[in-house]
Amino acid sequence: MLSACATASDSLMSAAPVVNGEPVVYITSADLPEVAAIAGEPGSAAPLRIVSLATGVGETLAALGVADRVVGRDETSDVPGIAAAPIVTAAHSVSAERVLALNPDLVLIDSATAPVEALEQIARSGVEVVSVPEAWTLTDMDARISAVAAAVDVDPAALLATVGELSAVTTPPDAPTVAFLYLRGTSGIYLLGGQGSGADALITAAGGIDVGASEGLDPFVPLTAEALVELNPDVLLVMTKGLDSVNGVDGLLDLPGVAQTSAGASGRVIVVDDEVLLSFGPRTPALVEQLRAALVTVTG
Repeated sequence: MLSACATASDSLMSAAPVVNGEPVVYITSADLPEVAAIAGEPGSAAPLRIVSLATGVGETLAALGVADRVVGRDETSDVPGIAAAPIVTAAHSVSAERVLALNPDLVLIDSATAPVEALEQIARSGVEVVSVPEAWTLTDMDARISAVAAAVDVDPAALLATVGELSAVTTPPDAPTVAFLYLRGTSGIYLLGGQGSGADALITAAGGIDVGASEGLDPFVPLTAEALVELNPDVLLVMTKGLDSVNGVDGLLDLPGVAQTSAGASGRVIVVDDEVLLSFGPRTPALVEQLRAALVTVTG
């Protein structure tokens, strides 16, 4: 879909189901450009067997040209080239036994990787465990990519040049307001995104206003009907697994307060694959363009 940005909103519109007369836009991994290896050859010290446990970092590994060295991954690192590598986490919890069974020489983690006991067991076995910085804003991307590249002994210059700089945009006063909802209905988790959720940076770059961030809310706060109605977003942004966990768009609209918002009443919903939305990797600039087109599509 993204091969020509001028036609992105047309493509999204044609693929979108309609709720209450408005399109529901889905942005999937397949809608973004394939992750091509654009970095130089790994150095002589590069690891040969990598387990990727840092959130979404598989995309960066593929772009750095070491996808064929990834022998294990977490569920957020799901891109062509490494998708055949076994998942060694369950609900984001790492199994040390499953990791060690893959005989890795490098394990990549971030501050969210858990439990600590499993990571300590892996490190005690003699495997190199490298923690890379998390990315929650667009300005975090360079440091994260550089840290991953250093761990796998690849020069990141070509990749950093391709990602480029996504500078902050001037958001007009009449920009659409967006609420990012983190949903895990099967676990009874319903959260509203605020400052530092990661989605707020993407919404701003796409020309929208994150209602949680604009109110100074913490990254994730419990979602209440009263708060959502008061914020009254024009658009709802959710992730695919979260939407599935509440039984789809109809289930989303049935959540307390949702139908009473402008977004819910008009069915203005943008759905993004989990492994895409907060990866902050090589495909993030393309994702921002898709989000910009999606906002135009759902708000007319």
